[in-house]
Amino acid sequence: MHFLTSINPLYSISGFLVGALVGLTGVGGGALMTPLLVLLFGIHADTAVGTDLLYAAATKSVGTAVHGASGTVDWGIVGRLAAGSVPATVLTLLILARFKQNVGGANHVITIVLGFALIATAIAILFRRIILEFFNKRVGALDPGRTTAFTVLLGAILGVLVSLSSVGAGAIGVTVLLILYPSLPVGKLVGSDIAHAVPLTFIAGVGHWLIGTVNFQLLISLLAGSIPGIIIGSLISSRVPDRMLRPILASTLAIVGGKLAF
Repeated sequence: MHFLTSINPLYSISGFLVGALVGLTGVGGGALMTPLLVLLFGIHADTAVGTDLLYAAATKSVGTAVHGASGTVDWGIVGRLAAGSVPATVLTLLILARFKQNVGGANHVITIVLGFALIATAIAILFRRIILEFFNKRVGALDPGRTTAFTVLLGAILGVLVSLSSVGAGAIGVTVLLILYPSLPVGKLVGSDIAHAVPLTFIAGVGHWLIGTVNFQLLISLLAGSIPGIIIGSLISSRVPDRMLRPILASTLAIVGGKLAF
């Protein structure tokens, strides 16, 4: 009974809508959920990020199980990403914990990073094909050593971005992986990115919990709505044209990102 009384219907409805959009578009919930919590519900940026990270870890665990069972995870890529993201995440969280004494300053930094991360995600969604064509023509195939080094570097960048904003592991991560591994199937790169997001968001989420920036009542309410939302969105995704959804989603993220960053 206590579980049911702790659920806030407004947060659950928001979770349902975001879950449905994630099911439809494949874009990580952080790009949608965190700004919604900050702008619509007035939740502090650090609490919104911390809660959303554990929310993402729970939902992406299901996605990883599906991709793992389907054989669409390259665990070598996951390991390279984690080699960069885990140390970067821990370091970012230690810096955040120090800034926590100055709550206003920490919130200001997180809000700005969140804004720019949303703009970068919008660019990655809208111009992915152009970005990939540009790099394929200019750079071509990299040797294995450089590919490994750039993958670890990507992991480190994602570790910092995700720890500060809960945004970046989805659209940005997959776009860069498509540049680094052009010969691998897209499905395998998406699966690898989702699998890497689980330890990344879990470690970052636990770090935020230890700092004191996770609201568990909010987390339960969001999950109560998002799980059915993701299922319904995934079921109807094949009936909604991708060319319609991507521009709408990218435009929304760019506007929200601009509002937060400037």
